[in-house]
Amino acid sequence: MADGRGEGLYLLLISVHGLIRGHQLELGRDADTGGQIQYAVELTRALAAHPDVDRVDLLTRRIEDPSLSPDYAEPQEQLAPGAHIIRLPCGPRRYLRKELLWPHLDAFIDNALQQMRRIGRTPDVIHSHYADSGYVGTRLSQLLGIPLIHTGHSLGRVKLQRLLESGMAENIIESRYNISQRIEAEEITLGNASLVVASTNQEVEEQYSQYENYHPKRMVVIPPGVDLSRFHPPRRGEPLPAYAAELERFLRQPRRPMILALSRADRRKNIATLVRAYGENRELQERANLVVVAGNREDITTLESGAREVLTELLLAIDRYDLHGRIAYPKRHSSSDVPDLYRLAARTRGLFVNPALTEPFGLTLIEAAASGVPLVATEDGGPIDIIQHCRNGLLIDPLDADALGAALLDAVSDRQRWLQWSRNGLRGVRRHYSWSAHVKRYLRELQRVKRRYHKPFIRAHKSRLPAVDRILISDIDNTLIGDRAGLDLLLRELAGAEERIGFGIATGRHLNSALKVIREWGIPRPDLLITSVGSELHYGTGLVEDGGWQRHIDYLWKPEELRAALDPIPGLKLQAKINQRRFKISYNVDPDKAPDIQEIRRHLRRLDLHARVIYSHQAYLDILPVRASKGMAVRYLAMRWGVPPECLLVAGDSGNDEEMLSGNTLGVVVGNYSPELEHLRNRPRIYFASASYAHGILEGMQHYDFLGSVTAPDQGG
Repeated sequence: MADGRGEGLYLLLISVHGLIRGHQLELGRDADTGGQIQYAVELTRALAAHPDVDRVDLLTRRIEDPSLSPDYAEPQEQLAPGAHIIRLPCGPRRYLRKELLWPHLDAFIDNALQQMRRIGRTPDVIHSHYADSGYVGTRLSQLLGIPLIHTGHSLGRVKLQRLLESGMAENIIESRYNISQRIEAEEITLGNASLVVASTNQEVEEQYSQYENYHPKRMVVIPPGVDLSRFHPPRRGEPLPAYAAELERFLRQPRRPMILALSRADRRKNIATLVRAYGENRELQERANLVVVAGNREDITTLESGAREVLTELLLAIDRYDLHGRIAYPKRHSSSDVPDLYRLAARTRGLFVNPALTEPFGLTLIEAAASGVPLVATEDGGPIDIIQHCRNGLLIDPLDADALGAALLDAVSDRQRWLQWSRNGLRGVRRHYSWSAHVKRYLRELQRVKRRYHKPFIRAHKSRLPAVDRILISDIDNTLIGDRAGLDLLLRELAGAEERIGFGIATGRHLNSALKVIREWGIPRPDLLITSVGSELHYGTGLVEDGGWQRHIDYLWKPEELRAALDPIPGLKLQAKINQRRFKISYNVDPDKAPDIQEIRRHLRRLDLHARVIYSHQAYLDILPVRASKGMAVRYLAMRWGVPPECLLVAGDSGNDEEMLSGNTLGVVVGNYSPELEHLRNRPRIYFASASYAHGILEGMQHYDFLGSVTAPDQGG
């Protein structure tokens, strides 16, 4: 794999979910394959074309599914010189909707690190797209010490609010969308991002402002671009495109103005209100046809539940209002048909309508404007800025069907205004929404971020411990120790493995406390010690401290301000001085008096204080730098010493072990585990032992054949 063309910037974009390829994008196929996909692909191409950029990689999920194109199983695809799509394993091989990907994202992180090792280069910046990629990008940024840029595309808090307003019950929203997990990932991402790229001012001021980690000084509005070579008005003498015949199958008078709606079959797109607005306005029906292109389908009954409900409701409404001959609802279209649809609307002096409940930007709006089609769009989000810049249409309340119908009728009834709107839109798009302008502003902001940031300190290099091809890393309390016979048996097994296996300890204890326990239990000095919940790292008999790790985790660490912020909170009591470390603040927790941990996180976020908050055993609270944890330290070690995560067996029993147990490592949860780990059960690489303490570690070693050829269960399925 080529490293690039020179010494310019290396940018890593991440867009985990959906179906991503460089040609024939299946936009609208489902709720996960929409405008975000096109944005990420076109941004990758546009950035790579700039002379200051050497290489751009777009990381996404590899999908091996017989019902889908084999394109999505290809590990790599070149988009343009210096621009690549890189597809990494992440959970089952089959396609999954984004709400089901959360348990598999740690494996994606580990695979991304291995990808960087393969090309031998660390990115200058990471740019994550959507909440799941924000989760991935935050951890990669923390581990590698490089800045994170984030684009939310749509936001969980806004989605929750809109779904509640539409009448959906909160428990149904949670079960269907994992909304609380998504919102928490967004909060963490916003707290760690050096720059948040938004598409509109409304997105910054009204949507991001709903978050505890709302810090507008780190946000910038850079609208996305549109490919003007694809999206342009119909040319004089140009024949009707082939797709016109597909629409004419539905319409009695196909030359009437076309009101075009193009979106996924998603309840948030509010197609039902649009059809009601058209169906209840007889004059509008006489003046214009309605064309609803809502993704692709073969059989509605085989679609996922959300799309099935939306399309069933559409068909019922068509029947209720007897719209046959006046509405087209084609079953399929390709990405190459989309420009033709806009030009067909322009030919008929029609409109593009976007009635979505919420629209973070609205890429289809600028595509339509670039094709000479005026707009009628929701007054929420991106359409506000687009119509303000382009002066080419009307804003409407998406929940008011009568007003929507009246606005559409008004828009198609004035020919002179239609022509003016069409011309205004063409000028506005060229002035405000070109990719060249976007990239110029983007790179200017990126350079400002880089000047404020430390350079990466981890470099991919070969192992300096060639005799070790695998490492056992265990928590101490209630895992390694607790049963003398089990510990003695484990130590004999490790001694028999000679030089092949490294041995490490990862503990919440501080270094001196850990060493005392090691002596008391007769444990040989480990090859490495991760102590103070991942905030300290030492090697070998000489206890050499890893200075690079210390410098790395010092980022954004403000211990005095954190103590001052937590001091007035009831139920928290600082532990003894010996338990306080340079990079760890530790409290005892009285659960009857203390607020829940989420409220403590919210409190720190509002103060713009960056910290990792770890609660364990229902009794202890550790405050660490955002880059410090046992899990992050384990991955740092894997990078530094060249040991693949699949050759790291990690064992633990409590909540502060969760991160190191997740991902591509071989996890073992001992039988006497704390209840906060129960939700990890059934993950392929987290083995729940029936035996407790060191006997449980041995059981896990046997499960993975750790002393033999090492069997790493496939994360796919």
